[in-house]
Amino acid sequence: MSTTNLLELVRFKTIALLLGEQSIRNSESWFSENELHEFFVNLQESVKSRDPTGMYPTLDEWIRREKMGETPSLAEILNKILLSIYTVAQDELYAEQSQELIGDLLPIFFQAGQYIHQKDVNTRIKEISQEQLSLEELEKSKSDFISIAAHELKTPLTLMEGYSAMLREIIEQKKIFDEHIFLLLDGMDSGSRRLREIINDMIDVSLIDNEMLSLSFQPAWLYKILERIEVEYSNAIQSRQISIEVHRFSGDEILNFYDGERLFQAISNVVSNAIKYTPDGGNITIDGRRLHDFIEIMIEDNGIGIDVHDQEKIFDKFELIGEVEYHSSGKLKFKGGGPGLGLPIAKGIIEAHGGRIWVESDGYDEINFPGSIFHILLPLREEPPEQPTTNLFEPLFVHKPNRDI
Repeated sequence: MSTTNLLELVRFKTIALLLGEQSIRNSESWFSENELHEFFVNLQESVKSRDPTGMYPTLDEWIRREKMGETPSLAEILNKILLSIYTVAQDELYAEQSQELIGDLLPIFFQAGQYIHQKDVNTRIKEISQEQLSLEELEKSKSDFISIAAHELKTPLTLMEGYSAMLREIIEQKKIFDEHIFLLLDGMDSGSRRLREIINDMIDVSLIDNEMLSLSFQPAWLYKILERIEVEYSNAIQSRQISIEVHRFSGDEILNFYDGERLFQAISNVVSNAIKYTPDGGNITIDGRRLHDFIEIMIEDNGIGIDVHDQEKIFDKFELIGEVEYHSSGKLKFKGGGPGLGLPIAKGIIEAHGGRIWVESDGYDEINFPGSIFHILLPLREEPPEQPTTNLFEPLFVHKPNRDI
């Protein structure tokens, strides 16, 4: 007897068994008797032709209903149907017939399960792609907003700075030497400078996001840049009794190609971050080493450290670590806040140099102060990326240093 005939013999009792089970009978998301008969007809055709595609229209409809929450898991349903067929076949057929039937059905059910799984995978891939596209569009909208907002803020800020300067000049011309007035003007100037720094940071992060940050590579000595860092923060660290030690190291004397101003900005942002999260009386050390064709700069502090889970997040723009209610404004104040752009900008500038930045810390601890070490890896360049500019500085590199360690 053929498999299709054997299947016909067990079809009605199998459907009755399926419909009679308590868990199925109480579920509104199961199939009707007619739908189960239709499934068995398609199953018989698939067994006869040994081609499971005849079941796909029915499976597609079941998949649609499963997505809408109208049915249980289709994998569970197929297993339940196959188990019910096996149960009825054991009672209604000879052992050899039962084995033959189940043996012929297993490949069909297996391929049906694969079809369902592949459809589910394709659906999930499509959903993830759509979500990724939405996130990319959202990120672009954010970047565009930052760029527009920054440029729109520059105009009124320029007016404020101009009027403040005019007011100061008028007061000096009229010889009005009132200490309180000058304190107010100094406060206005300080606030305007801080606002301009934030606006410039917003413009920089927009340029980095849109891959429009341009670098002007010029020959420079790294130790000179680090000396500028030490001078830059000398007054700030005195007010908080923080010491900064800048060590000379192998490779810092090499005349290399950097965008000196941008690299100074990047390292300055990292040092500023170290100062903010180091308590009064703490220490910050800048050291480095040469690694064949790279220079590694290490900025180490003995501050509150960074949680392991946050050590990548801190390089994302506007990422604020810690509770927002404890966020305080102040560029170098202990645990002082900011817009969360300093480290992302540093990362963008360093990567634009062909380098990399990362941080290591044993964790966040405001009692034991585990500290953090920021690593900056920069390539050694004998010539800038723009080949036409190379000839201009060629005399400086007539005697090229030996770069072997």
